[in-house]
Amino acid sequence: MMLALVILIGAFALNIFLPWWSIALPGLIFGYLFKQQAVPSFLWGFFGVFLLWGGQALYVHIANEGILSTRIAEMLGVGSPLIVVLITGVLGGLVSGLATLTGSLATKKKRTFR
Repeated sequence: MMLALVILIGAFALNIFLPWWSIALPGLIFGYLFKQQAVPSFLWGFFGVFLLWGGQALYVHIANEGILSTRIAEMLGVGSPLIVVLITGVLGGLVSGLATLTGSLATKKKRTFR
């Protein structure tokens, strides 16, 4: 849980000043530092940014009364604007989850070939 919280805070801070892909940096760094197993590392990284991006997308959806997400839903042909909010959270979660997985696997012992 601590890994998800640290990634969420780090991704939020970097997302203010840097492009969208900066959400991968906290996952990569903290995945390496926390040294967890592969699956929990991916899941906590996914969960942290899923909450962040899903929450931000939901905030924008509510703040502009669903106008933007409704138009995007029509362009994508998904029907409901809340599905666009869910897709946003899942895409952010995948980026961070895979970065956290990469960081955790970088701590493993290197294989030697004979």
